[in-house]
Amino acid sequence: MTAGTDTVAHLFAATFGGSPAGFWRAPGRVNLIGEHTDYNDGFVLPFAIDRATTIALSPRDDRRIRLVSTFDEAVVESDLDAVEQRAFTGWSAYPLGVAWAIGERRGAPATHGFDVAIDSDVPVGAGLSSSAAIEMAVAVALNDVWGLGFDRGDLARIGQRAENIAVGAPTGIMDQSASVFGQADAAVFLDCRSLAVEQVPLGFDAAGLVLLVVDTKVEHSHATGGYRDRRDACERGAAAMGVAALRDLSVDDLPRAQELLDDVTFRRVRHVVTEDARVLESVAALKAGDLVRFGELMDASHVSMRDDFEISVPQLDAVVEAAQAAGAVGARMTGGGFGGCAIALLPADEADALAADVLQVFAERGWREPVSFTVIPSDGARAL
Repeated sequence: MTAGTDTVAHLFAATFGGSPAGFWRAPGRVNLIGEHTDYNDGFVLPFAIDRATTIALSPRDDRRIRLVSTFDEAVVESDLDAVEQRAFTGWSAYPLGVAWAIGERRGAPATHGFDVAIDSDVPVGAGLSSSAAIEMAVAVALNDVWGLGFDRGDLARIGQRAENIAVGAPTGIMDQSASVFGQADAAVFLDCRSLAVEQVPLGFDAAGLVLLVVDTKVEHSHATGGYRDRRDACERGAAAMGVAALRDLSVDDLPRAQELLDDVTFRRVRHVVTEDARVLESVAALKAGDLVRFGELMDASHVSMRDDFEISVPQLDAVVEAAQAAGAVGARMTGGGFGGCAIALLPADEADALAADVLQVFAERGWREPVSFTVIPSDGARAL
């Protein structure tokens, strides 16, 4: 047993008795660039981080399901009938939603329940995909213990289906893909239309750089209005432009879009179209080892999210401004927006100083104290 499994092993034993069939782990993710492009059939470039959900799970001989976690004292009890009817609420919608989505994808509901204990060190509500980490840990575990034979692409789609239908959050497939396809020292370049995946070496460590994450502690929820409004605007823009998705537009189409669309819808469209272009250029820059150009694209992405997509908040802007003033290679907000985290790519020996600068800025403005930490590109979901 390792440090990563101790907590869930003890929780499992204390709650259900005995030892689990196994342990599984799935990471959260940071999105380096490509925000709100995923549900527009576009391109994204996240990486799996060294913060993850760890679970202990055993299959049962009956139809019961029991769940316990370190973030809720109560044991959740359910069964496969309730899962088939999507009768679940709260945090249990994530693991139970995966069980439902597996049944839907295989065309037959499960016949045996399971017991699971869950722990996570992915911050909740911070834009680091704590939800996908839970979904993918449960998905890889059930794939193993139920002998389903799904590949990683299948598991990502199962997780997205759970998030969209069971949880009710209209997110794309980026988060789950980053969590299952992650590799050490690499980003996951995902084409959200074809679902083709390519691991792109990052080389941050070799260049003496780290990625600092600043959790502003401004919490958001993707199941509420702002995210949905942005998605609706993108769909309106695509329809007005006569394309299936904004992925099908290029920067050259923007003058025509400006003529056809109202100002707000146009700016939403402009963000997505230019962000797709930035992702493609970022991949080329990383492959060429041009981290300076990559940093410039990070900066431009933040401006676009702040001004065109309007999903930033003052705390996120303040982190980016402090990072740029400190000489960061690049900085931007990351995640769905309206709170959560900002990221900065900077020399390793300057990370502590930037974290201190941000702390001072937040204190001076009377904001909630942020939490800063570095993240390392890591391997994706797996059995331990």
